[in-house]
Amino acid sequence: MGLKSQERDRINEIWEHPKWQSAYHKIQELERDRKFCGHSLEHFLDVARLAYIYSLEEQSKIPREWIYAAALLHDIGRHEQYLNQIPHQEASAVLAREILKDCGFLEHEQSEIIQAIRGHRMDQNQEGSLSHYLYQADKRSRCCMICPAEKECNWSEEKKNWKISD
Repeated sequence: MGLKSQERDRINEIWEHPKWQSAYHKIQELERDRKFCGHSLEHFLDVARLAYIYSLEEQSKIPREWIYAAALLHDIGRHEQYLNQIPHQEASAVLAREILKDCGFLEHEQSEIIQAIRGHRMDQNQEGSLSHYLYQADKRSRCCMICPAEKECNWSEEKKNWKISD
């Protein structure tokens, strides 16, 4: 079961958007020598796929396209955190608004996705919400159990991902 052609186009438009590409390349440059978890395309796609699986398991009605859009955009402002100390979820939300609009997402879709991006760092998200799935997927996408930098990581022990599955 694949994405509908319209959905596939909007998701690929996010990936191809000049602002997404520019921000992504800045992140890659800034993280070139980073020993901790990075923000590669694999991370963005892992988050998308895990969030989608979680939504399917709970029989959520959240459109797959929204999940993939939120996952592709949730950390895209990371370079602003590195360079200007702007929390990345806020910087990502600002970039996301423009990118989503340019990619044809309606106002209510933009609002849902941006709310999820802003809330993806908090564990208090409402069960079954896009923010909840994004938070869970972002955390579970990390392989702390095999990370060579785990001892130096500033994540709390409770936040670190020690299991393959719950």
